[in-house]
Amino acid sequence: MITNISFFNLDRKQMRKKSVHPFQSTDKDMKKDAHTEDLMTNLPNLSNAYASDLLPSKDGKDLTKCFLLQVVNILLHYIEKTFDVKSKILDFHHPHQLLEGLDGFDLELSDHPEPLEQLLVDCTDTLKYGVKTGHPRYFNQLSSGLDVIGLAGEWLTATANTNMFTYEIAPVFTVMETVLLKKMCDIIGWGETEADGIFSPGGSISNLYGILVARYKKYPEIKTKGMTSLPCIILFVSEQGHYSVKKAAAILGIGTDHVIEVKCDERGKMIPAELEKNILQAKRKGQTPFCVAATAGSTVFGAFDPLHDIADICQVHRLWMHVDGLLAACNQMRARYLFQPDKLYNVDFDTGDKAIQCGRHVDSFKLWLMWKAKGTYGFEAQINRYMELAKYLYKVLKKKDNFKLVFDAEPEFTNVCFWYFPPRLKHIPKGFERDQELHKIAPKIKAQMIEEGTALISYQPCGDRVNFFRMVFSNPATRQADVDYLLDEIQRLGKDL
Repeated sequence: MITNISFFNLDRKQMRKKSVHPFQSTDKDMKKDAHTEDLMTNLPNLSNAYASDLLPSKDGKDLTKCFLLQVVNILLHYIEKTFDVKSKILDFHHPHQLLEGLDGFDLELSDHPEPLEQLLVDCTDTLKYGVKTGHPRYFNQLSSGLDVIGLAGEWLTATANTNMFTYEIAPVFTVMETVLLKKMCDIIGWGETEADGIFSPGGSISNLYGILVARYKKYPEIKTKGMTSLPCIILFVSEQGHYSVKKAAAILGIGTDHVIEVKCDERGKMIPAELEKNILQAKRKGQTPFCVAATAGSTVFGAFDPLHDIADICQVHRLWMHVDGLLAACNQMRARYLFQPDKLYNVDFDTGDKAIQCGRHVDSFKLWLMWKAKGTYGFEAQINRYMELAKYLYKVLKKKDNFKLVFDAEPEFTNVCFWYFPPRLKHIPKGFERDQELHKIAPKIKAQMIEEGTALISYQPCGDRVNFFRMVFSNPATRQADVDYLLDEIQRLGKDL
């Protein structure tokens, strides 16, 4: 129910006159703050308090406030530690140690409730033994660090505790998602009638949606008749494409044998001529190509497929082109009949019929709040800084004798791949023996990093290239000094290997 409708008819000047900004102190607020300070000074004994004593329990207001304030203090301490470069990225323990229990931190579940005091200990220890993915020296995965505004958005989302089914139960969030998607489509250059979308749990599910839409576009009867009504359909992806494309083919009943990996050039980009050759080969076999999954920023090399050339080929052969890594990975199906038309609002904001799952987590608010805080230009500056850091690392590595870049050319995006050569390997001639030894170096260095908690960086082999370090810049907290520290740390841990 909406109250105070007249409020929305006021102009901004009237609003300022008639309302008090929520962060402007009033006598009432000061009395509340005094009550909170008194509450925190005279903390109730949480060793004898339980979840059943919190709201909505009668007289549970003060205890609830006290408990949550202490949880917030735990989180604030963790946030401070996360941004402190002198703190460890993780306090590593093996799985069996966590299962056996550590200093009062027991993962086993009991039949009887435990007091709130123990829950606070559990909250503290959960963060203590986890990985600080927002740490300036965390480079392990494509993590975007710890954004304080995004964190606030996630807190609010959890408190609202709703679902992205319909406008009826999530009025603000569903409209907010529509606004976000429109903004994204505007940036790409799509008009309102050309695009639609939803937020998905991650890139793998987005790829699944994209391939699902491609198949539905070509064969709408799939929805009722199933795969038996279709010919042998073929999907094409770069050999450097994400593994989730094959996983999607397995889930959708297409089959991984019907996913053709197209050869790439030395930088990891799909070769258009190879794509054309593979399409023609599939047709000669009596198979039916239906989709090409291109990549815009591969996970390992940060490579961008030649999208325009691929689009031309897709147009000639009438294939759907899906791009993994851009905002094009969205579900464009709209099954309007799935919702009753007799609701008292516009059902265009009901998004439940667009999703594979029934319930959908509210992912939009966090991004919306961050966009409000930074603006489009703020996000642009953030990405540009990541690319500047990648170029900085590239230039530093070019000058170091004991490091070698996987690619001599400047990075295209925020990925930089390189090997570290301990002094003893420099005297071994290039060849199989040296490669076998070099293959062991990155895993050993990383293992020591994990044990000491000093930094985290990923590594992997690729094709005939033995294990190399993959540095991806995606954390706003990272500075050039952190890049220098990482290289020094790699040398410190690897010089005697």
